[in-house]
Amino acid sequence: MKVMVTGERGYIGSVLVPILKEKGYKVVGYDSGYFSENLLEQFDEDYLKITKDIRDITREDLKGVDAIIHLAGLSNDPLGEFSPKLTEDINCNGTIRLAEMAKDVGISRFVYASSQSMYGVSNTTTELDEDDSEKNPVTAYAIAKWNAEQQLHGMSTDDFVVTSLRPSTVFGASPRLRCDIVFNNLVACAYTTGKIEIMSDGSPWRPVVHIKDVCSAFIAGLEAPAALVSGRAFNVGIPDGNFTVRDIAEAAQRSVPGSELIFTGEHSDPRTYRVSFKRILTELKDHYKPEWDLDMGGKELVEMFDRIGFTEKQFRGKETIRLQQIAYLKDNGIINDTLRVANNEIL
Repeated sequence: MKVMVTGERGYIGSVLVPILKEKGYKVVGYDSGYFSENLLEQFDEDYLKITKDIRDITREDLKGVDAIIHLAGLSNDPLGEFSPKLTEDINCNGTIRLAEMAKDVGISRFVYASSQSMYGVSNTTTELDEDDSEKNPVTAYAIAKWNAEQQLHGMSTDDFVVTSLRPSTVFGASPRLRCDIVFNNLVACAYTTGKIEIMSDGSPWRPVVHIKDVCSAFIAGLEAPAALVSGRAFNVGIPDGNFTVRDIAEAAQRSVPGSELIFTGEHSDPRTYRVSFKRILTELKDHYKPEWDLDMGGKELVEMFDRIGFTEKQFRGKETIRLQQIAYLKDNGIINDTLRVANNEIL
């Protein structure tokens, strides 16, 4: 089977593609190239790459493709707020155009990287499920993800199976590491500075999941029987996968012995939510079997940092902070205000 992975040169894609190849899939990558240079560690990138904006995909690009894992998009709330209109154009309109084209050319599966951000600020006394819990998307990123997901599920048929996976906040090592996500940020801060400073009291809840378990979920979306996944969404996480910020920070501290952990409590954080993973852990139990926890992920990150000689400059700079890389590309005239590559050049 030939699988197109959009956004394959990002944080998750750089881990997912080698796993797909190991499982015998033929991979074609489709990526704007914004983050191609943010490579901290070499890995096997021997596969067909198409370097184009997702807004410009054509039927010819999809030739011979059997299934799509759609990761491409502006990747988090801060990046989404960079330009709400562009976030809608890329994350929602670009997604629907891709899916319509895929359906038209006979592609059989479309696995969508959705988001738990659509739940917004919620009551933490109950765990949020996929269908019945209220959706309260408050950021441009969350709104675009929710709108795209709703439209995609309406397109699902026997011949075009669509499923949406809503990962918890992802953590773990990747050749194109991100340090603008919570656990990676805390471990990297402890490693490079010897200190973790939490501005809240540590009480907000966050569901988190390791990057390799997320990859396993995407592959489950490809391989599970259509009757289980067609037109459905799945929260992606692990058993007992909801943690307080304090829990996450203490795990980061354990990863870097001797590091200092400080809770200042100077800012309240309204972003708190707990998510149910019952659906994916029961209905997809034959296909999705998460293996990682925070302590394993912290150990893995520290081993990577030791291996590459990770520095505070890398931790705080454009190599690992996506918004800084976008700003760098804009400031240097490499991409324009619409986030397209300037002068039709290839990154």
